[in-house]
Amino acid sequence: MANISYYTAEGLAKLKEELAELKTKGRSEVARQLAEARDKGDLSENAEYDAAKDAQGHLELKISKLEEIVGNARLIDDSNLDLNKALILSKVKIKNLNNNMVLDYTLVSEEEANLAAGKISVKSPIGKGLLGKEVGDIAEISVPAGKLKFEILEISR
Repeated sequence: MANISYYTAEGLAKLKEELAELKTKGRSEVARQLAEARDKGDLSENAEYDAAKDAQGHLELKISKLEEIVGNARLIDDSNLDLNKALILSKVKIKNLNNNMVLDYTLVSEEEANLAAGKISVKSPIGKGLLGKEVGDIAEISVPAGKLKFEILEISR
C-alpha cells in the first residue's frame, strides 16, 4: 500500500536533491571505503571491510526509503485549497489559551517539518489538532504534557 505524502515544490526538490547526492557521492564514498579495506588483506578478519559493508547496507536502505517517498510524493496545488480552513500549507496564527502565548506555524508534510523555522508536521499532535479548524475555533489537543487549548486567530497561505 502506497503511503502518499504531499509536498511543496521546495520540499520535494530537497528530497530529490538528497536522493541524487546519496546515489552519487554516497555510493562512490562507500565504494572507496570498500576498496581501501579490501587492499588491507584477509577479508575474513578485516573489521574495516565489515564496517564498510555495513555502511553500504545502511546507505542502500536509506536510498530505497527515499526512492519510495519520492515515488509516492504529490505536489500540492494550493490554488484549490479552502482558505477558510487550516490545511496543509496553511499559515496558522494560534493563541495558547493556557498561557496566552501567540504562535505562528505553517502546516507541512512530515519530512518538511522544522520547528525552528515554524513548520510543523500535519502528523504531529498539534498539526493534527489544527487541521480542518477555522478562525475562531478552539482546538483541544492532547500532547504528552497534557491537554492544550488553542484558539485559531488567523489562517493564510
